[in-house]
Amino acid sequence: MESIASVYCSARCARKAHWATALLIYLLAVISPPHAAHAAPVRLLVLGDSLSAGYGLAHEDGFESRLQAALKAHGQDVNIVDGAVSGDTSAGGRARLDWVLSDGADAAIVELGANDGLRGVDPKDMEANLTAILDALAAKHIPVLLTGMYAPPNLGPDYQKAFRAVFDRLGRRPGVLYDPFFLEGVATVPDLNQADHMHPNLTGVNRVVARILPLVEKLLAKVRPG
Repeated sequence: MESIASVYCSARCARKAHWATALLIYLLAVISPPHAAHAAPVRLLVLGDSLSAGYGLAHEDGFESRLQAALKAHGQDVNIVDGAVSGDTSAGGRARLDWVLSDGADAAIVELGANDGLRGVDPKDMEANLTAILDALAAKHIPVLLTGMYAPPNLGPDYQKAFRAVFDRLGRRPGVLYDPFFLEGVATVPDLNQADHMHPNLTGVNRVVARILPLVEKLLAKVRPG
């Protein structure tokens, strides 16, 4: 039979071990650096028309999906906010901006103007719409990549010049990143476009994404400086 002394010793030793363990846990909690919280994915709005909506392509082959995949391959954690509607003009983008921003956005790509040119919209009206979009995004401190467009040649040189000048002026706004032509290197190249000669095919979309990717990463750096 155990003596009273041995029982007392066992209980006392157990209490010491318990307090020692508690003290160790406390010290580890104080001394060890806290685990860094995982940052939420950047919400990147694409406000655009059929060129960014992926007209004529499977969803996974459109600009937004291919851009997200390219960003992921570069280690960028980004969720695309789909604000691209086929057939949209600058007026349409302006009208629905508040709605597409209802869930928030950290950065935005503005790709509008192609349909304004196709419809012969007065460049002054297009500029007013794009300016309102940029103003609204600036008011919410959302950095912007504005990508430009050219007017169809059938509308004449004066219209083309006035149309083009809109993007060049807005591209000089403070805080706006500017990509002069969304379809640079793709427009008018048959092998990079669908049968309508207007919308990029998958190869063309990949070409657009590869070209614009450095600018998009520069845009994202404004959200999370490296």
